Amino acid sequence: MTEGHSALGYRSLYGGWAMRRWWKVCCAAVAVLALAGWLCAPYVKDRWLLRTACDGALPSGPVRQLAAGGGHFAGADTTEHAGLGDYECDLRFAGHGDATWVVRMSAYTRRDDRDAEFLLSFPQDGFSPVYPLAGDLPGVVDDAGELQFLLRCPALGKDAAGRPRRMLVVAAPGKDTTRAPRAVYETVVPLVNSASRHLGCGAKPLTVPKDTGSVLPDSAHPPRGIPVSGAAGTGCGWAARARLPLSGNWQVQPLLNDTSPGGRCDLTLRNGPAGQTELSLAAWYGDWSDRLVTDSGVRMPLTATARCDGEAANFAIRASKSIGDARRRVLLRSFAEDQVERHGCSGLRLTG
Repeated sequence: MTEGHSALGYRSLYGGWAMRRWWKVCCAAVAVLALAGWLCAPYVKDRWLLRTACDGALPSGPVRQLAAGGGHFAGADTTEHAGLGDYECDLRFAGHGDATWVVRMSAYTRRDDRDAEFLLSFPQDGFSPVYPLAGDLPGVVDDAGELQFLLRCPALGKDAAGRPRRMLVVAAPGKDTTRAPRAVYETVVPLVNSASRHLGCGAKPLTVPKDTGSVLPDSAHPPRGIPVSGAAGTGCGWAARARLPLSGNWQVQPLLNDTSPGGRCDLTLRNGPAGQTELSLAAWYGDWSDRLVTDSGVRMPLTATARCDGEAANFAIRASKSIGDARRRVLLRSFAEDQVERHGCSGLRLTG
């Protein structure tokens, strides 16, 4: 073989080897990029869902705190029927093997929708476990951990019966998130403000209170009882002045504040002369509460009613047998008068 043919063969052999090596490098690079894309895709989807879920109203930091340990976000839905007065949205993640939600929210301005929600929160006689929201936020936390906000809607005027229109927002933090109350409030308060804009409510925007507590209240974590002498600064301030039956150290659980649509003052006397004595007084604001104090259209005894902000307010008492009816009437009147004064109501009437 001549020298020229030898050089040509070498170049051909080297060129083939280089080409094969180039293809291997390219394939490896493509594989690395594909793997990187596959690894990054869930995080890209997370960021996109956070930016777009609930029309962009969700704050990134608090939501990520609520979703901690739950895996990547799985999806989000938003439904709006402004003409029908409802707006809903949610953000879901895949955690613990099941798809669940980080947060979901439903808002209603129609009276029937609001009444249906209150039927679940305040069933039967209304003495159900509900707790005031943190600070002076207008609403309650029910025993399932759902936060319910009731706001007046100045931009919607009044309904056909002359009642001011209102918006009810029900916000539910997801599984295992109720132990992070600050993140819950920082997540749901912007949703309430967003719902007000979408439904044309015109309510004054809410802000997150400085003190949101260490846990959302429920039956297992109710607000701590305090001596009645220290109740003056609570929604149950009347207890500090009331002439309570029996002697002893009464404790009160303030389960309402001045912006709650409903709630109770629960009092307990342990080691009293009649053993443990319990006393509960409830207040509910809105025409929806008439069903709680009537039976077949007849008003129940030991209840009271007044007019507050264009709608009915109702009051009732529940007590141990050791507290007779005469004393119950005195306590109910004392409680109702205090509530009427706090809310600027009129026309207080007692039944029975």
